[in-house]
Amino acid sequence: MLYFITGNKNKFAEAKKEMLPIELVQKEIDLAEIQSLDSKEVIEHKLKEATKHFKGEFIVDDVSFTLDAMNGLPGPLIKFFLKSIGKKGIYNLCKPSGNFKAEAKATIGYTDGKEVLFFEGIVKGKVVEPIAESDFGWDPIFQPEGFNKTFAEMSLEEKNKISHRGKAIKKFKEYYLNKK
Repeated sequence: MLYFITGNKNKFAEAKKEMLPIELVQKEIDLAEIQSLDSKEVIEHKLKEATKHFKGEFIVDDVSFTLDAMNGLPGPLIKFFLKSIGKKGIYNLCKPSGNFKAEAKATIGYTDGKEVLFFEGIVKGKVVEPIAESDFGWDPIFQPEGFNKTFAEMSLEEKNKISHRGKAIKKFKEYYLNKK
C-alpha cells in the first residue's frame, strides 16, 4: 500500500485517479514544513518527519508557482502569497512589468524508508485575471501555454492530462510500476 501524505482533498483526488491501478491511500499527518525556495528541501524534510510517525512507502508533494515578473517568486511559498494577497493580488504583481509569464511545478517525493526519490512535472503558461471560481489554489489565474482557459475552467480529466501534478505523477507511476 502506498500512502499520500496530504490534508488537501483536491490534491488527493487528482492523484488517486491518476495513480490507478496503484492503490493510493490518503494519510493526514500534521508535519512541520520548512520554508525554502527549493521544493526538494521542503519535501525531503517532510519525508524525514513522516518517517518519525509511521513506517511504509509514501509520497508527499510540493508545488511551486513562479512568476517571471518576480524572478521566480513566490515559488514554493505560493500558499502564503495566496493567503496574504489572494489570486487578484498575484495577478496585480505582474501588471506593472506587463510580464505575465508563469510556471507551475509539482515535485513528488517518494520514500520506501531507505531512499528518497524525486519526480517533477512542469507546465509553462501565464497569469490571467481571475474569472472562474475555484477553491483550488491559483487554478483560476493560471492559463497553460496552448490553451485559452485556466486550470479552473478545465474538467479534472482535462487538467490532469496536462497539469504539473499529472506529469509528475506519470513519472512516479512509471517508476513505481516498474519497481514492482
